[in-house]
Amino acid sequence: MKHVRALLLAAAGLLIPVSLATAQESEITIGRSVSTTAMDPGFLREAATIVDNVFDTLVMRDENMQLVSGLAESWKPIDDTTWEFKLKKGVKFHNGEDFDAEAVKFTIDRIIDPAANSPTLSYIRTVSGVEVVDPETVRITTDGPDPLLPTRMSRYPTYIVPPDYVKSVGNDEFARKPVGTGPYEFVEFIPDQHVILKANPDYWRGAPSIGKVTFRAIPDGTARVTALLTGEADFIESVPVDLAPMVEQSPDADLVLVKNGGLTVYLGLVMKEAPLDDLKVRQALDAAIDRKGIVDNILRGMATPKGTQVGPADFGYLEIPPTPYDPAKAKKLLAEAGYPDGFSIKMESTHRYMKDSEVAQAIAQQFGDIGIQVDQEVLDWSVYTQEVPRPGPIYMLGWGSTQTLDADAAVYAIMRSGEPYSTVDVPELDALLDESRKIVDPAAREKVLQEIQKVAAEKVPLLTLYQEDALYGKARDVVFAGRPDARIPVYDIRLTR
Repeated sequence: MKHVRALLLAAAGLLIPVSLATAQESEITIGRSVSTTAMDPGFLREAATIVDNVFDTLVMRDENMQLVSGLAESWKPIDDTTWEFKLKKGVKFHNGEDFDAEAVKFTIDRIIDPAANSPTLSYIRTVSGVEVVDPETVRITTDGPDPLLPTRMSRYPTYIVPPDYVKSVGNDEFARKPVGTGPYEFVEFIPDQHVILKANPDYWRGAPSIGKVTFRAIPDGTARVTALLTGEADFIESVPVDLAPMVEQSPDADLVLVKNGGLTVYLGLVMKEAPLDDLKVRQALDAAIDRKGIVDNILRGMATPKGTQVGPADFGYLEIPPTPYDPAKAKKLLAEAGYPDGFSIKMESTHRYMKDSEVAQAIAQQFGDIGIQVDQEVLDWSVYTQEVPRPGPIYMLGWGSTQTLDADAAVYAIMRSGEPYSTVDVPELDALLDESRKIVDPAAREKVLQEIQKVAAEKVPLLTLYQEDALYGKARDVVFAGRPDARIPVYDIRLTR
């Protein structure tokens, strides 16, 4: 923790208490488990942790996860396929450019443009167009009734970007030097090292209390915890489960655990590639995985085995128990599929999730127990995210619906054929997924969302493993309790130093 300035002032006889430190003097260092690759919110291939603090959305979620006003003062449906948003007046981007309806239109148009190939298009695929009514009013049309449109405006890829700046510097430069309307302004980005942001003193919600934030890339878990305990970092994400007790027992740090606050980790399957096109093979792989053993013995109970990608806090959740571990059944299914002696297959994983290397190795061994020889490939996260969808044919990925708390976000992008992150090919699922996006009545929509989960359990388009708990470490003078939507809004963090 950095009290050097205050100590120097005190030594000089200037009786300025630490509690009066201005926002310009206060700072926080956050240790991240991954290195940032780019910060264009319309084309993210990673978590939105940093862009959350640079950009704003039309709609926000408060600490109770309720939708509240963001850059939009209000919103309402005009008809079955049109929503009108009234925008805040007087808001400016960090470069002085005005926020207005044209900025909203530009933001959404660049994502839904087919030529753009945005990897996050799935989230707003229902949007068919944007109409500027006047500088403070915009209407967004959808290709059918979409009750989730306000929710879609609360997360990426709909962080509002400045049209003139993006056009002048181009997408690549914008991704390296982003400009938003958010509480923090971009200062510096050094790949594989850090991103530095400074407080936006003219932020429309009021100036942030923390003047500077440095997001440091510390991929090694032990190094990340060491940075926290030695004061080099004030806050860290993704505390390794085996080091959690060390953080809990430290006199200088706290462990923050959010149950089911993390990603749901699964094994993606390229279904069009043999032998994964065979249902019995997929069922065999599913039954070969000891999820409870992995959670209990490798993840130390800091995750929950799952039978569905949908989270328990999501609208449309259906409690589906995880597939029982049954190697004998798995061998029988392989034999019935014509593979009595098993087969060889490649499985890709990365360094991003809780003890992912050990989990991948354990699964490979369990596959080996039923005769499937696994060629394992472990790639750095910065490389892993560049090829979407993964070629696999088996690959580990984590997915979340925490920012929308709706089953749609948990399943559509990874189960609808043709979506950027999907390697699934189940026509029945496609029909149900599309239908779910056209139903306005909540009860009817919930029924379809639950049917999607039933069909997924039957067809096994991917292998759901478990949902991680979110584990953070923080210095004692950092006030942060964690959020169900997995965001780290520095604007809401307080320092008591």
